[in-house]
Order: sequence, then C-alpha cells, then structure tokens
Amino acid sequence: MNVFWFLCVFIFGLVHSYRAVIQNYDVEEIKERHRRSVSTDRRSVIRNISPEDRPSCPPGQSSPPNRINSTVRLRNLRNEMRIIGIDAYIIPSEDAHQSEYTSRYDQRRKFICGLSGSAGYAIVTIKKATLWTDGRYFLQAEAEMDCNWILMRKGEKDVPSSTEWLISVLEEIENATVGSYPFFLGSNSWTLYEEELSKNNMKMIKTNEDLVGKIWTTGRPPFPNSPINALPYKFSGRHWHEKTADMHVAMKERNADAMVVNGLDETAWLLNLRASDIPFTPVFFSYVIVDRKKNQTILYIKNHNIKLTSNPTDEATTQKLYEHLNTGKDGSCSGKPGYCVEVREYNPVAVTDKVSSVIEYSKRVWISPICSYAFYSLIPKEKLLQENTPISIQKARKNPIERQGMIQSHVRDAVALISFISRLEKEVKAGIRWTELSAADELSKYRGKQKYNRGLSFESISSSGPHGAVIHYSPSNVTDKEITTDEVYLLDSGGQYLDGTTDTTRTFHFGTPTDFQKECYTRMLMGNIDLANVKFMKTSFGPYGRELDILARRHLWNSGLDYRHGTGHGVGMYLGVHEGPAGIGMNRKQPFNDYPIEEGQFFSDEPGYYEDGSFGVRVENVMEVKKVNLKYKFRDSVFLGFETITLVPVEPNLIKYEMLSGDQIHWLNTYHKKVQDTIGPLLINTNREAYDWMELRTRTITRAVSSGPRTFVSLLITFFSFTLYFVLLL
Repeated sequence: MNVFWFLCVFIFGLVHSYRAVIQNYDVEEIKERHRRSVSTDRRSVIRNISPEDRPSCPPGQSSPPNRINSTVRLRNLRNEMRIIGIDAYIIPSEDAHQSEYTSRYDQRRKFICGLSGSAGYAIVTIKKATLWTDGRYFLQAEAEMDCNWILMRKGEKDVPSSTEWLISVLEEIENATVGSYPFFLGSNSWTLYEEELSKNNMKMIKTNEDLVGKIWTTGRPPFPNSPINALPYKFSGRHWHEKTADMHVAMKERNADAMVVNGLDETAWLLNLRASDIPFTPVFFSYVIVDRKKNQTILYIKNHNIKLTSNPTDEATTQKLYEHLNTGKDGSCSGKPGYCVEVREYNPVAVTDKVSSVIEYSKRVWISPICSYAFYSLIPKEKLLQENTPISIQKARKNPIERQGMIQSHVRDAVALISFISRLEKEVKAGIRWTELSAADELSKYRGKQKYNRGLSFESISSSGPHGAVIHYSPSNVTDKEITTDEVYLLDSGGQYLDGTTDTTRTFHFGTPTDFQKECYTRMLMGNIDLANVKFMKTSFGPYGRELDILARRHLWNSGLDYRHGTGHGVGMYLGVHEGPAGIGMNRKQPFNDYPIEEGQFFSDEPGYYEDGSFGVRVENVMEVKKVNLKYKFRDSVFLGFETITLVPVEPNLIKYEMLSGDQIHWLNTYHKKVQDTIGPLLINTNREAYDWMELRTRTITRAVSSGPRTFVSLLITFFSFTLYFVLLL
C-alpha cells in the first residue's frame, strides 16, 4: 500500500470520526433523526406501515416452515399491558446484564416474535407489533416472523427509528405511556427514549415485572445454574487479586470509590472464573461490587453456598471456589488475611439494595456505558461515572500469557478445521451425502478432540447455496440443505479453549463457480488482505476501527457492492467470541462505548458479500494487534499493525488471481507459507490426506500479476519484447 493511499484513508477516517457518522446503532440513529421534528406527513406514512409490506406477507403467500405463530402470545402480552395501563412495551434482546448472546431462559424477544438472531428489539402496542434488526438478520427475520409483525430494516432508506414510530402510532393517545423492564434496557437507550418521548407528551415508565416472562408459562427453559470453575494462572496470566489491585488503582485515578460490575464477561475475567450459563460463552450469572473505600469485593452468584464448596468439574483445576477466592465456606471474609472475595446469593433486589447503600458513602460510583437502566437510575448525576470500565479495557488488551494462548489455540483449531474440510471436500466430490447440519455436527467432534477444547464459541454457520446469503444463518432440521458441487458453501465456526477463543470463516466451491461468484470472492479477499496488511501510527486520539473499515470495503465498493455488517469485532480469551469495547466497522455499535485500537487486542477481519437467494462469500481471520518496526522511524512515534493468527488456507477455486496486486499476492504467499510451516508438521505424520489438501492450497503463486497503471506498462514491455524477438529472427 502506498503512502498516498494510506494518508487518504487516514484523513477520511478522521473526518468521519469527528463527525461521528456511525450508522445502524439505535442511540445514534435516534439522535440523528430527532435533530428535526417528525413531520405530519411522515407520521402518516409511518402509521400506515404494515406487515403486508413484507415480501412474504401479502394475502396468498405461503408461510415458511420455521415460523412461529405469535397470535396468542401477543394477545396475552397485550392483556398484561392493559392491566398495568401502558400503551406500548419495549422488548430488547438483552438480559439483565446486557449480554449480546443470552441464555435460552432469557430469549424473550425470540419467544414473542420468532426471530432467533442475536440482534433486534421488539415494540408491541395494543394494535401493532414491530421489530427492528440490522442487515445480518433481514432475511432471517423475514423467514422466522409471522405476519403479525412489521419488520423494520435498520439502516435502509426511510426506515423510521423506534422513537419516530412510537411518536407516530401513539400520537392520538393523550399522555401515552411506554413501558419496559429496567433491568433489560440499557441506560443510554432508556434515557434517549425518555428524552424524545417527553417532547411529545409521552412518558417512559418502569414496569415492576418482566411482562414477557410473566406470559411465558410453558416450555420455558430453567434459569441457568452451571458449575463455576477456577481458571488456572497458566491460562489467565494474572491472579485475580492482582487484577483487583489494578482496579483500585484505576478507580483512584478517576476518583471513584466503588464500581458496579454488570457484564458477565467482566466478572469472569476479573476473578478468573468460567462456567456455562450461556451457550457457547463460558460465563455465569453474577454481579460484582468493587468497593475501594471499604477495601471490599462482593460477588453475587446463584446457589452460592453449594457452589463454594463443590468439587471442580473441569479437570484443569483442583481448587474449590472458596479456596480460589480466599473466602470462607459460607462466603464470608471474616478473619481472612489479604485479598478476599465475599460471596453472596444472586438476587437482583439484594444487589440493588447494596448498590444503594454504597452510593450513600461514595463520592463517585463507576458503571459501564452498557449498564442497565435499573442501576443507572439509582446513582445521582453528581456521583455518576459512566465510561468503559478498567476491566473491559484490560480484558481486551491481552497479557503475554493470554496472547500466547490465543495463538496456540488457533493452531490447534486450524488442525481440526483443515482435517475436517479436506475430508468434506473429498466426500462431497465422491457423491457421499453431506448436509449443513451433518457438517456442523462432525466439525464440532473434530474440535472436541483438540487439547483444551471446551466446546464451540458460537453455533456454527454452515450454509449452502442461498442460505449463505443469510449472514447469521444456522441450520435446523427444518432448513437443512445438502452440500453439493453445484453451489457455494460458507462455513463460519469457532471453538472455546482454555487458552483462547477462535472464530474462522472459509467459503468453498467444490465444483465450478461462476465468474461473478469468483469476482465477488476475490474482491472480498482483496479487502481482507488490505486490512490485515495495513500499518498505522498510534496517536493520542486513535486510531479507531471505524477509520480502517474502508480498507476492507473499497474493492467491493469499486464495483458497486457492499455488505451489511461490521468488518471486525474483538475476540475474548476463553470468553465471548464478540468482545468490546473496540471494533472495526462503519456501522460500529455503541459509539459512546468505542475505544481505540491498541497493542494486545485481537480482532476478526471478515468482509463479505451476499447475493440474496443465491450465495454468500466471506473470509474471516483473527488478527493480533502488534507493534511493528518499519523502514523509517518518525520522531517519538509508535506504529501498529496486524498479525493474522488464523492458519487455514483460503479457497483457490474462487480466486481470480489476475485481479490481485503484487502486494496482495506477496501477503497471500507469506500467509500460506506460515500455514505450511506451522500446521504442516502437525499433520504430515498424523493425517496425510489433510496435509496434502493443505499443501495443494498453500503453494506459492509464481505468476506475475499486477493491476492499475503497471498493467499497461507490462503490456508495453511484452509488446516490445515480442517485437524485438521477431526482428532478431528476421
């Protein structure tokens, strides 16, 4: 990449950073849309939006097989709304800890509307029901929601925000009220709803109960209550009492006497504990209060008396929970020297009461920007410190042992993935039947055989043909499709290991792809390589991931294509496969929570393209942010770059090599050489078939390929060379 292009990209990014042009996030969208009032004409248009506007809902259309019937559920919910006297009810996707991925017990939004994707929120009035979701789930929502529901495709032209819609449909109701359960709605979303609705004589009110939970009386999974195990030092890299001491230092710097920890991944990281309360994410339901003024750390967990003294269920540790936390068998710190964690029963009411008492004697109380409104509303403004917690920042910036674990876990994961795909391709070509489900199930077995594996990091996205265009598709018995040599096959999967979390996407065609499919794949791959290859200067004001996003999109943009999702997300260390606060994407979520790119963070690099009803292509690698040494050294500067730690070959059958630049071919050759050198020795004596598959796909590209002005120059050189040759022959 030349210097001129880098400067253009960097300046472009800075301009967008300062303008805060960030789309597809609820709070920012609300702010933007309400810089102007909602006109009377627009309100009329919004009121007339109906389920019949959806492609699958006009009269006479057949219903997809995986839809739920929401009629009775909506009727029951509306009865509850009438009882407490509210005109609308907001149902977010999140649980009481604002988790992106939730336990099955907490999937209220899925229960009420049918959408199983992780992102989206529903609003139900007495007469209407509407769901907003982002581009990852447009097709999925269309298939899974019945025709009681309006579908709002966030980010598309003329789609109203949730507040615009509420103001429009409730305007004829005097002093209309909108309710939500305050533990489930984030503080930023709540305050913005409150602000905008109040301008129209409408009011946000807290409900004392979860209304969806109240009507979900049959078939609801139990509240999660999995065993909690200590994560040994050889994986965590720091003892929990060292981390707690770090918290006290950070709190002192910000003049905070207490910190309320709401996020489940933050609790797990801080105390070096793991469990399985949420599928694919090794966390447990908990709250932590770090009280610097009283030098006290309090942990709230379910069935604390039993769990404190139970034997560990993970063979990696021998410590019981009370031993690990240096507390009493009853959770008391009485008589315990040094750092001790006081352990109490998980009870939101008890936690709320304790937070209220801590507030009374604290100068400032620190909470996360994604804390629930229930806790936010307890803290007076003059005592409130709401910004990224030091836990979230240090958790994302991995320590040396965590970094090494992330690298090694990706090596083992690559062995599993290459071993499986080499078999899959051979058998599909031989006519042996494989389906999306059978492939996903078999791959999980390959991962399960790897050292330190503790399951999957998310439900595998195993998608053939048109299912690949459904960005977060997950196969089911209803939708399962055969994998053939006639269609593109997209596989996005990952594993949880004691020393790391993986997330890898590869796209294949086991037959003859079309020229358009190959061009789409190649343009996507070019963006993937350009982002992985960029070097950037670390400054006091960034860079942020949104300033690099264009690198991944520009080759698609050059042909009029794009993708409706972010380019990269943070990745946890045996924690969430999606980790904040930093990320890469124009539509980066939570701009109030965004954070610069720093050394030691890990991100995915996953541009894609999706042709509705036909195919999808995506390549996803995980990258480590590292300091880089370059040819020159600008005064007092630090430059960073990415090192790709995913080690799985890309699909040569889908690449148009003539489109790649010399720099891109050099990167690809270097990457594939690393795959050969690292993974090859692990396969050559154990799985020769997988080794040969890997070796064939990682051979050096020797053909000289270039683009742009240099193509014309090379043609001139070729022309004059042949001319000279024939002259000499004569």
